[in-house]
Amino acid sequence: MALLRDPCTVCAIIAQFLDFDSTALDIAKADFIAGMAKGLAVLESFDTERQRLNATLTAERAGLTRAAARRHLLTLAHLGYLETDGNWYWLSSKVLRFSGSYLASARLPRILQPTLDRLAVAAQQSFSGVVLDGAEVVIVARSGNDRAAVGGSGRVIAYGLHLGARLPAHATSTGRVLLAALPRARFNAWLKGRQLARLTPLTVTEPRAFRALIEQVRRNDWCLASDSHELGVHALAVPLRDARGRVVAAVNVVASQGRLAAAGMVRELLPMLLDAAAEVRPLL
Repeated sequence: MALLRDPCTVCAIIAQFLDFDSTALDIAKADFIAGMAKGLAVLESFDTERQRLNATLTAERAGLTRAAARRHLLTLAHLGYLETDGNWYWLSSKVLRFSGSYLASARLPRILQPTLDRLAVAAQQSFSGVVLDGAEVVIVARSGNDRAAVGGSGRVIAYGLHLGARLPAHATSTGRVLLAALPRARFNAWLKGRQLARLTPLTVTEPRAFRALIEQVRRNDWCLASDSHELGVHALAVPLRDARGRVVAAVNVVASQGRLAAAGMVRELLPMLLDAAAEVRPLL
């Protein structure tokens, strides 16, 4: 399995690598290390849109005072996780240790990879394994053929789909499948007071309409999202359940509308996704 090579994508999975997720584990206040949480918040402040940060910008993005942000930046630079010119800071290649360790040791990507690669060869489309992380979904496994023929051009489809990529849950097929799998009380808490960003003219952002959409996904047990995250793109997803029936992830396929219509996508690819979900279930 290829390792992440772009340090700016690595921080997208650092929190998951460290199991730093308040919904996954409740701990006593005395056991919570605030300094570690702040350090991770600083690392997560770097992304593809903000590849270089100073103390002021880091403070804004990490929710820290400028003085605290400066100390964390200096410490991370001292440890080798950041590089600096004395004013601006950026991720160093040392953060790749996190992604390499995660991809080498995590069960879910290793279980999914052969199935995703097989699907990609059979369908000549791109497939992903995805987990939910708060308001976003994170791609933890990808099929090997990210080069798809669009209109016969054979160019790489620029959907921003790569290992470690984070996408808004409300606008993606996988996010909607994973949100539909939540108990209703947890989904209601997730949605309460949340602003759903409009990414395209067809993104569902009104809470009542989004709630109805998730109810439909829950009844179908799959989701087709068209033009919601990006215009001209279909995405079809199904949940992945473990042997006890718990939804632990989702798998999806993405295609351009010029290559495959929505009805054809459901007709041709939904059975493949459902078979794949059944195939990996005993392994999860």
